[in-house]
Amino acid sequence: MPIPSQRPAQPFISCVVPAYNEAEGIAAFVAALTTTLAAITPKYEIVVVNDGSRDHTAQVVADLCASNPALRFINLSRNFGKEAALTAGIDHVSGEVAVLIDADFQHPLATIAEFVQRWQAGYDMVYGVRDSRADESAIKRAGANLFYRLLNWLSTVDIPPDAGDFRLLDRKVIDALKAMPERGRFMKGLYAWVGFPSVAVPFVVQERETGETSFGIGGLLRLAQTGIVAFSDVPLRVWSIVGIVVSAISLGYAAWIVFATLAFGVDVPGWATLIVAMMFLGGIQLLSIGILGEYLAGVFNEVKQRPTYLVAQRLGFEQTDKTE
Repeated sequence: MPIPSQRPAQPFISCVVPAYNEAEGIAAFVAALTTTLAAITPKYEIVVVNDGSRDHTAQVVADLCASNPALRFINLSRNFGKEAALTAGIDHVSGEVAVLIDADFQHPLATIAEFVQRWQAGYDMVYGVRDSRADESAIKRAGANLFYRLLNWLSTVDIPPDAGDFRLLDRKVIDALKAMPERGRFMKGLYAWVGFPSVAVPFVVQERETGETSFGIGGLLRLAQTGIVAFSDVPLRVWSIVGIVVSAISLGYAAWIVFATLAFGVDVPGWATLIVAMMFLGGIQLLSIGILGEYLAGVFNEVKQRPTYLVAQRLGFEQTDKTE
């Protein structure tokens, strides 16, 4: 339970909105989000992060900045992925709290008010949990369920299943996330790792009003791989156990061969057994080297110390500078 604290009834809210190929609907979304925030507090900002869109998203948002003083625009130099876009937005917010929300209307805007109420009750992180995955394919539902079960079994950090990026973060959580310099970012894991009093709020996923999702099975698999490598070293450690077991079996088999030779004499060599054993051990070695390579690749990407994202353009932040 959170420690009760006096928090403002009308906090300064920063909304982080990652956008990729949302030109068709981003204007309507910004207008609806502005109306929602204005009904909660007079102090708010909307930080739209264009993650290298291939359509006219950047131009549409840039034009909106001229008529909406609460709108901030970050245009990344290329597509870095949603995790990097969220990081860019979090790095630039000025509010007492930040709300992370997608630009496709699938996250219900009305839930933001409930997020703020839970924050006022003392929770530092309020995260949305989808009521159902009925809108997804059976393969995607099964894959998501398997991933979260596997990750929570492998990791010491408890990551809530069915919780995405739709959430409210207190300023202390924002600062904690900004203090993490790692490049291989799995945001759902980082939210859980920082801790702080948290509470779930169920919501019903809405229909996309425009466009199609750009996050396919391949992207989900890459994100799952990043999450496991970033938050568990069990796959590395398990191969020590496999090595011990295989060695013990080999020694036991060698002892049996010695005993059988002394007791029954030399038999015809078992070529089939030899080939199967060699292929089995070869496969085990290649698999273990592959897993080791994934972790080594993660280390390689970290030591290069490249920035998580690069910004090509910023608009609207001069409004924040004038008020600070």
